[in-house]
Amino acid sequence: MTTREKASQIFNAAVAAVQPAQLIPAHLFIKNNVLHIFDRQFLIKELENIYVIGAGKASAAMAKTVEEILGGLITEGKIVTKYEHSIPLQKIICLEAAHPVPDENGIAATIQTVQLLQRAGENDLVICLLSGGASSLWIDIPEGASLNDLQFTYELLLKSGVTIEEMNTIRKHLSAIKGGQILQYAPNTNWFSLIISDVPGDDISVIASGPTVADITTFDDVKTILNMYNLFNQLPATICQHINAGIKAMIKDTPKSDDPVFKKVYNKIIGNNAVALKAATDYAKQLNYAVVVADNTLHGDAAKVGRELVQQCKKYTGTLPACWLLGGETTVKVIGKGKGGRNQQMALSALLELSLDEYNGMVHTITFLSAGTDGTDGPTDAAGAIVDDQNISFAKENNLDAAIYLANNDAYHFFLQTGSLIKTGATQTNVMDVVVVIIE
Repeated sequence: MTTREKASQIFNAAVAAVQPAQLIPAHLFIKNNVLHIFDRQFLIKELENIYVIGAGKASAAMAKTVEEILGGLITEGKIVTKYEHSIPLQKIICLEAAHPVPDENGIAATIQTVQLLQRAGENDLVICLLSGGASSLWIDIPEGASLNDLQFTYELLLKSGVTIEEMNTIRKHLSAIKGGQILQYAPNTNWFSLIISDVPGDDISVIASGPTVADITTFDDVKTILNMYNLFNQLPATICQHINAGIKAMIKDTPKSDDPVFKKVYNKIIGNNAVALKAATDYAKQLNYAVVVADNTLHGDAAKVGRELVQQCKKYTGTLPACWLLGGETTVKVIGKGKGGRNQQMALSALLELSLDEYNGMVHTITFLSAGTDGTDGPTDAAGAIVDDQNISFAKENNLDAAIYLANNDAYHFFLQTGSLIKTGATQTNVMDVVVVIIE
């Protein structure tokens, strides 16, 4: 088995550990005619209806597992996932919509979800399945604005380099369902949200823009963030008007922790990047690697992170062969006109650092893999990319200038030529990114 194959297998082990089928049964099960969900118990005979809703890249697989557990107890269900991420379901209707820039199907799916919730009563349960991607898949439009206005805003944010926390603060305040607001459509029902985290630090109010969680942010925070990145004046006038109206209290802000709407709501993170890294660590050790680093706080500019990681690995003098494992989510400020994503950008920056003359005299070699656990990296069909001596040599022999591709945010077309893109297809989960660095 080549080192490239080993790196890929370590990544695959991380993804396998955070599949919904692995995560959900510990938190939702039936025993002796009693439904156990989190630390609550319900006599099945006393339940009137169980409604299942959800959104995100993992929501289809989450719904499938819930169906396997609850079967005919489910009254009705609606979930929405990204195009080409749906899987066959028996009782729950699976809808598809656009991600990361929303579309008409996302609006339609949200309307159908709200209509379902309005049928839920006091003795019913709502099981809400949330994962990364939900912020774009559950979508509604601020009054006075158009879908085009919202799409432009989302695209602007995605290219600006804002963090996921900052982005979702803005998204919450351009919505009537995010930031705890979806609860208003079934305020007397027992809510249970099973959540797979795709954000650094697992802040439950940030994941999926916190539709069932109290929000601490305000319209003032939104404008502060937009001004920090010089984005406010680039927004459509209707979006600016909406934000200014919120600042003036002409629009109600998102509900805070003392709002009575949260009295019957239970939120729980059932899977995250730490679970994935633990599985990757265990698998790397099986391959006889010394796991030197296992850290899930990766953040910052993707190109800078890739460069600095390689610099650190070059200085490594410990046990060999070694494996460094990192998880998290970097950012990219898009200034070029190419195609790629944060993982490909990071990998290409790592390749440039590995290509420097000083590396040629090193005794050991470095293999660098960075990929998204959801199988998608930016607006591409790749999860990420892998860098080793093979594609470094190919680039030199074929006069591919990695620096030009990096500056143009065009890592995808660089790695496409070197045969180094990682393509997994839809993984049915989403816990940020995993970086595997092997030193031999």
